[in-house]
Amino acid sequence: MKKTLRPQTVKGTVRDLKLTRPSIFVDNERKHRSGHVGHGLASFGEGKIIDFYPNYAYDKCEGHSAFGWMEYRISTDGGLHFGRAKKLPYSFETMLQGEHTISVEKAVSPREDVIVAICLVNSQYDPVCCEPWSHPTAIRSEDGGKTWSRPVEVSPFDGRAYDAVYHDGSIYVLEFCHDARGTFLGRLPEHVYRIFKSDDEGRSFYELCVVPFPDTYDRAYGSMIFTPEGKLIVYTYNFANETHMDCAVSTDCGKSWEWVGTSYVAKKIRNPQVGILDGQYILHGRSGGWEDADFVLYTSADGIHWDEGTVLVKKKTACFYSNNVTVHCADGKERMLVQYSENIFSDLGPTDRGWKSQVNVMHFWLEGK
Repeated sequence: MKKTLRPQTVKGTVRDLKLTRPSIFVDNERKHRSGHVGHGLASFGEGKIIDFYPNYAYDKCEGHSAFGWMEYRISTDGGLHFGRAKKLPYSFETMLQGEHTISVEKAVSPREDVIVAICLVNSQYDPVCCEPWSHPTAIRSEDGGKTWSRPVEVSPFDGRAYDAVYHDGSIYVLEFCHDARGTFLGRLPEHVYRIFKSDDEGRSFYELCVVPFPDTYDRAYGSMIFTPEGKLIVYTYNFANETHMDCAVSTDCGKSWEWVGTSYVAKKIRNPQVGILDGQYILHGRSGGWEDADFVLYTSADGIHWDEGTVLVKKKTACFYSNNVTVHCADGKERMLVQYSENIFSDLGPTDRGWKSQVNVMHFWLEGK
């Protein structure tokens, strides 16, 4: 398969980063499957990583659907090797029931060997992608992914839980409360971003707040992060202005908000994913739009002001859904694993049924110099 990325140095606003050559984590081209929606990652102990990925239909919606089930693989050596694929029982059994499918959007770990997976509940009936959505759910493992609990409801609202983070004893989940009937973009005043919180390691959740964005029309996607100083930053995508993410900052874990504005990204961003590596903020995602979009990466010293951005993979379509996890290594250093979906085809013109959207699941690593 044609290589899409060469080793390079990403110029950051804090320090330079080393970028490894990407590798195929899931070869869906060989399996005649696809891999959209569901890239949960979590580090659940020193050297331990759980990596969720989709095993979805190749032909439904030209591969751009969530029809199928989630699988996961585990590494115990900091991501050097991953074990055999395992089906996620909740996802596989739900698919067999014929009404919904389950995607693992995010995963967090409150302590060693405890994993909480935040799940989307998708319709099987709509031929387009995974919509509409029902109430998001969560499942837990207390033995490092060997067994899983029954699901609990994260939110009483239909919608998509776009992000989840663990901070100071609690789990925070960001949901765009919108069932996506007709479009996944915000259209009504009740389409708002809510944060739900769990203080008991994912056994139960309650509503913490509505993020006070002044307008959610044409908004979708979302990401959030706690800074080393304890500030909470929430980001959203604006379909009508892809060079400016909506941004909200709280100094008291979402109880109140000290600033709401926008954050400029020169090369655009569609599905923003934010992380921290060695004190430097990392932002990556698709560079907006649908046709001929790039996979881009930005760096920042404060999580608000980003550099000019670096194109990692050029000109694909209907892909570049991504996620990251920062791994603390035994030698005291940090590495960031980035997982993303990449279109299998090079000829990206439309077909009779839509775009060719079948994807492989890819990995690369970011390291400090």
